[in-house]
Amino acid sequence: MDKVVASAAEAVADVPEGASLAVGGFGLSGVPDVLIGALYERGVGGLSVVSNNCGALESGLAVLLAAGRIARVTGSYIGANKEFARQYLAGELEVELIPQGTLAERLRAGGAGIPAFYTPAGVGTQVAGGGLPWRYDGAGGVAVASPPKEVREFDGTSYVLERGIRTDFALVRAARGDRHGNLVFGKSARNFNPLAAMAGRVTVAEVEELVEPGGLDPDAVHLPGIFVQRVVVLTPEQAADKRIERRTVSG
Repeated sequence: MDKVVASAAEAVADVPEGASLAVGGFGLSGVPDVLIGALYERGVGGLSVVSNNCGALESGLAVLLAAGRIARVTGSYIGANKEFARQYLAGELEVELIPQGTLAERLRAGGAGIPAFYTPAGVGTQVAGGGLPWRYDGAGGVAVASPPKEVREFDGTSYVLERGIRTDFALVRAARGDRHGNLVFGKSARNFNPLAAMAGRVTVAEVEELVEPGGLDPDAVHLPGIFVQRVVVLTPEQAADKRIERRTVSG
């Protein structure tokens, strides 16, 4: 039952070339930077990543992206990541952009063993009808486009069928965890982390604080340990390293 491993490098040592990864985080909040760094050092590429976005400010998944290690991204937001946009438009990267709520539910459904579900999000658009550019040809044309999806009507309303997502591995970050893999996420860092963790066949969590079994209030646990296979304990320096994407001040 003790799922703690000695290092991040050991935790990702069996991630192979071409693996699929669900990765938690939103912007710079709740990103498993230490595990991503260990995966970068490992040198594997051809990765298929499922995450809300693909890193920001040259951190998180942006490290793997800049190194050419990512082949495909399923996500909702490109944002200010200029390298992400450049690779996509140049035809170097395949990108499946989907509504944010749909992404969240596809991850949750995959983890819950639900193969597919119907949602109204995207009905009447290319999300349902197909034709969204997944990969450009580098010359302005579309090399690969999204296929049409099944649409059905329930009680007079149309819904599009979306598939649940399962990945080979999941990388997440939690504020607290125990040796059994039960996790508590800090405030907004909860974002996509529980959902990504559910979707991975092998889920690795980096935790800022490790407690012994029984040290977490059961009612406070956000993700039960059944979804987590490996726990990496961060150093105090790693736990405190939290960057800010945008600073705002009041006059």
